[in-house]
Amino acid sequence: MKLKKDYKEILVHKFFYLLFLIIFTTQCSLDTKSGFWTKTEKIEKENKVIKIFESKKTIEKEFNPNLNIKINSIYTKKPFINNLNNNAGYINFESDFDKISKFKFRKIKNFNFINPDLLIGNDDALVFFDEKGAILKFNNDSKLIWKKNYYNKNEIKQRPVINFAANNKILIAADNLANLYAIDYLNGNLIWKNFNKSSFNSEIKIFDDKVFLVDYENVIRCISIEDGKEIWSFGTEKSFIKSQRKLSLIIQNNQVIFIDTFGDINSLDIETGSLNWQTQTINEYIYESAFLLKNSKLVSDNETIYISNNQNSFFAIDINSGIIKWEQKINTYLDPSIIENLVLTISQDGYFIIIDKRNGNILRSTNIFNFLNYKKIFPTGFIAAKKFIFVSLSNGRLLKVNIKDGKTKDIIKIDGSKISRPYTLNKQMYILRNDAIIKVE
Repeated sequence: MKLKKDYKEILVHKFFYLLFLIIFTTQCSLDTKSGFWTKTEKIEKENKVIKIFESKKTIEKEFNPNLNIKINSIYTKKPFINNLNNNAGYINFESDFDKISKFKFRKIKNFNFINPDLLIGNDDALVFFDEKGAILKFNNDSKLIWKKNYYNKNEIKQRPVINFAANNKILIAADNLANLYAIDYLNGNLIWKNFNKSSFNSEIKIFDDKVFLVDYENVIRCISIEDGKEIWSFGTEKSFIKSQRKLSLIIQNNQVIFIDTFGDINSLDIETGSLNWQTQTINEYIYESAFLLKNSKLVSDNETIYISNNQNSFFAIDINSGIIKWEQKINTYLDPSIIENLVLTISQDGYFIIIDKRNGNILRSTNIFNFLNYKKIFPTGFIAAKKFIFVSLSNGRLLKVNIKDGKTKDIIKIDGSKISRPYTLNKQMYILRNDAIIKVE
């Protein structure tokens, strides 16, 4: 598909016009209390009305609530280790939640505004970072293996946010300060370190001897894992706004596929970096509001990519052509799980939705927030495990929801503030909070 033309001047002009209108007309600040992040705003300019995130009719009620769903599928093996397609699938996990322990580290003060991931290695070790940018590796018994910090005093003050990927030998780290570096996975020693002209905020994928990641300027880079030298790069339209959500990429069928800050999905040849296809998921006339856009991760299953956003769109896209197979109006930016012919997701309004992946038809929608003050909380992620889905909430609770009937069976208190999506390893669950990794056995 043809790439879009440069919208640099339009973006800058409309962005500052929007800020001016919101601040001085509504006299509100740019926080969540202002309503700026949740309401549809209109800009009247040149006798046209432009709607920012034009509202669509979304799932706001239950549908087929009495339909029972039974999953007969094999379990996904180690879904959070070197997962190139991001599909967690169907996980072999169950627990009475009577044994919960914590591995504590220095508190990450901006935890509520970032989207960090826990790295699980091939050796079943866990890797994360703390407020000062120290990288910690520990085993699944919560014993620290090593702790390393490769930042100077000035960088530490900027509170680096780090993303990771690893193979059996090398740990790759990239941060929002534009650092990219490789560490010996076994002992934590630095192998090489590079500085990029733009910061990073994307997933990192390792495939063979190559590293793939995207920077804030919407440039995807293919890097040699051995020496850190760039093999190729490909840029889409340059962004002047830092995305609120981590950019996502997947690797499949000799393609590296990534989403940029404007919601465009791009497929490149993994060897040469040449463009195969590009598909838009938001309208061009709302580019100036791209800083409000939140996407789920790209998730692939067989020949289809699935992605959703807070613009009330859930897409299924052909992985080889970029053609949209179907679209549903669901308000969610959580990563879906695809199991056999079913797509499972949770809307931001608290509906557990099951979709037929073949045609996009909604099979069932049930309200799992019907007993909560859902206006003050939102889901942060979920996994599908045996008979239940486990849904993390922004208030530190974990919902245990029956897959069969879609009803919430239990509310488990994990913490008192925002927690991450659940991760699993060897039938144990791990959940991130701002100063600890919580383990459930």
